[in-house]
Amino acid sequence: MKENAVKPTIPELEARLQEQLLLGRAVAGDRLMLADATLLGALDGSRPLTPAERTALQASPLTLRRLRHLAQQRRREAQGARHKHCGAGAGWHGSRGLLRAAATAAALDTLRTEDGYWTLDFLQSEQGWRVVLAVVADAPFAALAVQQGWQVKVRDGAGSLILQGGLDGDGECEGAWPHAAAPAQHFQQHGASFAVEPAGQD
Repeated sequence: MKENAVKPTIPELEARLQEQLLLGRAVAGDRLMLADATLLGALDGSRPLTPAERTALQASPLTLRRLRHLAQQRRREAQGARHKHCGAGAGWHGSRGLLRAAATAAALDTLRTEDGYWTLDFLQSEQGWRVVLAVVADAPFAALAVQQGWQVKVRDGAGSLILQGGLDGDGECEGAWPHAAAPAQHFQQHGASFAVEPAGQD
């Protein structure tokens, strides 16, 4: 064991021991004394347990184990949601990029964030411009972002929304160009920059 490893405190050890004793004891004829809806209500505070329900919970190791399982499941779901919508679990909170100085309406085809994590491609067709955001394969969070289908958005330098959606299996998010002016002209008129951010970020 490493010398600098964090060791549990005496209160933490006592709490763990008490939990193990409560959950590990055998009670003859034990069964689930409370429904999942009741336990979930107690966990989120929407419906506190009555004194009789608390007594039943403490007397039933099986019900206590069910409560612990539901609590752990809720924590995992909350963590997964945060990771999916903000990328915080991978340490990513946003990336910024600048319009190339020589970019013109005819030449602008790809932009890249300054950290190298994202590319922004512009495709022109008879139906108009389309914009494609893609996470670069060697970005440190790329695999996680694709697996979880992160929700992301792109804003121009003035804060206007360019694109928003979830990453697909190829790590891309695509949509129609939302502004009347061509991409290069629009960016030049709106700060000559762009930002890629988690969709849940204000």
